[in-house]
Amino acid sequence: MTTTVPAARTSNALEARRRKTQAGLERIQAVLEQLARAKRPITMAAVARQADVSRTFLYEHAEARALVAEAVSRAAGRRVQDRRAESEAIEASWRERALNAEEALKAAHDEIRTQRERIGDLLGQVKDLQTQWSEEDIVRVTTDNANLTRRARRLAAENKSLTDKLAAARDNVRFADKRIADLEVQLTERELS
Repeated sequence: MTTTVPAARTSNALEARRRKTQAGLERIQAVLEQLARAKRPITMAAVARQADVSRTFLYEHAEARALVAEAVSRAAGRRVQDRRAESEAIEASWRERALNAEEALKAAHDEIRTQRERIGDLLGQVKDLQTQWSEEDIVRVTTDNANLTRRARRLAAENKSLTDKLAAARDNVRFADKRIADLEVQLTERELS
């Protein structure tokens, strides 16, 4: 004996199933938006757990699968943009440091040149006028000369330090440029895969 299910019960069951599917899709969409805002990884397991749907539901319903795939794609694009922005910020920082080191190096060179000229003038005056100066003047000029010589040595050491820093900054910029190029190649290869 076969029993037939009334059409009203069938349509009610189909409508209930459609509502349940729609509610699941809405929960999935909400979870995907929440994961994207929190910048957390989007996986089928995480979406199923948080949306209170089964993984089977995610895999069997094309619309659910498409929602997850689209969210994963958007998240990957945001990660690429975030990495690119971070790389650009690092590169800008190194460029700023290199420019600052170059300016400090120029200032040190100018100061050293000025001090050397002053030392030369004073030494010339000492040699030319040594007989006309009193003992006190000679001591004062000799002391000034010693002080200027020490200052010139200190400035020369600062100059060397700044030159080394500039070279290191330029090396870091070259390394950062190479690293950025390598990362862009890797990203391109991933996108093509």
